[in-house]
Amino acid sequence: MSFEQITTALEDRVFTITLNRPDRMNAWTLQMGEELRAAFDQVDQDDEVRVVIMTGAGRAYCAGMDLGGGGGTFAELPSDGPIPRDSGGETVLRMFASTKPIIGAINGAAVGVGSTMTLPMDMRLAADSARFGFVFTRRGIVPEACSSWFLPRLVGISQAMEWVATGRVFDAQEALAGGLVRSIHAPDDLLDAANALAKEIADNTAPVSVALARRMMWNGLTYTHPMYAHRADSRGMLLRGKSADATEGITSFLEKRDANYPDRVSAGLPDLFPFMTEPTWE
Repeated sequence: MSFEQITTALEDRVFTITLNRPDRMNAWTLQMGEELRAAFDQVDQDDEVRVVIMTGAGRAYCAGMDLGGGGGTFAELPSDGPIPRDSGGETVLRMFASTKPIIGAINGAAVGVGSTMTLPMDMRLAADSARFGFVFTRRGIVPEACSSWFLPRLVGISQAMEWVATGRVFDAQEALAGGLVRSIHAPDDLLDAANALAKEIADNTAPVSVALARRMMWNGLTYTHPMYAHRADSRGMLLRGKSADATEGITSFLEKRDANYPDRVSAGLPDLFPFMTEPTWE
């Protein structure tokens, strides 16, 4: 599938998605959201993809919603009938459901939806020139893209409320201190660092195990008691312990060689969460 507002590339099992509207600082559009969701559909269907990296073209990651329409940008939403779904929310939910881990390489300004779309990423690396901002209160609107769920879980309620209530734009060092990003890099070193982390995953781990571990970790943020984690862990150990991957993982370790894991994500993942009911929009 060809895209107009993003580019994609697969190299050494790492799939890189680049937001590609550099003349508009990669500002968000409904089309960009649609293309990102389609790209993640491709990712989940392709067993050659082990890890996803997301970054931006030019000097920005994403400067937020494209406000070229002026002050009435958000007033165009219908005021009656069914409530329309937030495009950013649809996209981060698709990212949340990904079977492949996602690494953000935040190369510049990430403001508004440019910040909130990074929250379902599993790891975020930033250039030292990056800037972040949950600026919604300064635009007369509210946080979107499910960020009221993600942000407090990632950085804690007090830090989340400070950034959201002030709406200020802050630098990469504050993002690191607040727990939003993993590490800061010189701009020219950012993608190399992201790829090194991606390759560590791709070269050493079983794809199905990574997919299940990702879901176990994110689902765990919703549990009201550790017994739910115990149920999922026990089911996972039973089902994966009998797998060809487990045999290969142990055998390769004993034989002191690289593993060649045979199980494929595209064949389907075992259900470790029969006790959970996923909510729907309707």
